[in-house]
Amino acid sequence: MNKLSVNHLLGIKQISKSDIELILNTAKNFKEVLNRPIKKVPSLRDITIANLFFENSTRTRLSFELAQKRLSADVINFSASSSSVKKGETLVDTVNNILAMKVDMIVMRHSSPGAAVFLSKKIKAKIVNAGDGAHEHPTQALLDAFSIQEKLGDLKGKKIVIVGDILHSRVALSNIFCLQKMGAKIKVCGPLTLIPKYIESLGVEVETDLRKALEWCDVANMLRIQLERQDIKYFPSLREYSMLYGLDKTLLNSLSKKIIIMHPGPINRGVEITSDVADSDQSIILDQVENGVAVRMAVMFLLAGKQ
Repeated sequence: MNKLSVNHLLGIKQISKSDIELILNTAKNFKEVLNRPIKKVPSLRDITIANLFFENSTRTRLSFELAQKRLSADVINFSASSSSVKKGETLVDTVNNILAMKVDMIVMRHSSPGAAVFLSKKIKAKIVNAGDGAHEHPTQALLDAFSIQEKLGDLKGKKIVIVGDILHSRVALSNIFCLQKMGAKIKVCGPLTLIPKYIESLGVEVETDLRKALEWCDVANMLRIQLERQDIKYFPSLREYSMLYGLDKTLLNSLSKKIIIMHPGPINRGVEITSDVADSDQSIILDQVENGVAVRMAVMFLLAGKQ
């Protein structure tokens, strides 16, 4: 099958295992393109893509923009902080005004969970969800799966632990959906105040002891504490969190096996992970960044093909 079963990438929940496999295989081809002297392909030369970011973003926005330029698409960048949204314009009006300029695809990050789904029912353009509140971040999960696959081969049966602020993390939820569809086993680890009550209903085990979680896993995905989404104090202090759930070189070296370390970024060095772990040979954090461009190229290329 060389077509996606969906018209938009709204979340991992909405796509099938064969969709994920198609995206990852396509990304493999684009990664080869990115390593050539000439990194551009004319695949989306006649497509106009608008990047709508209603929330701050550095890596995701740059990664999408680079992916679009590598595919030769025409790109419009929109930042809510300097737009008419500040004057009270609604999301649908903002988007319709952009679509009136004949835009084919929209990449959107929004602070409201479900914003991309809502928009997909109102407009004709293809939509890629670049993160909606604490809900989903599908391209991050796809690039994480791609990065693990690159290191370990098949994802089936692999053990992955997601450590940190699971409650406020869209990365955690998308990763759980994606890795489970690919046959991996998932545990989450962190203080119970940062683990959602419903998590076990997703078939995910909870482990509150970091060492036990690390001894169990093949891959540890370390998440930062999302202080900007927290309205109350979930733990006494960052120092205490770091002592219980921070990963340093001493702990990493004391494990009975070598595990792979991941982080979706931005990293709070010295909190969830120390610099010597982030920069170690077990870390694939920079591979994730590189793979992000190839995976996002694959997603937009495949969606554009569904005319």
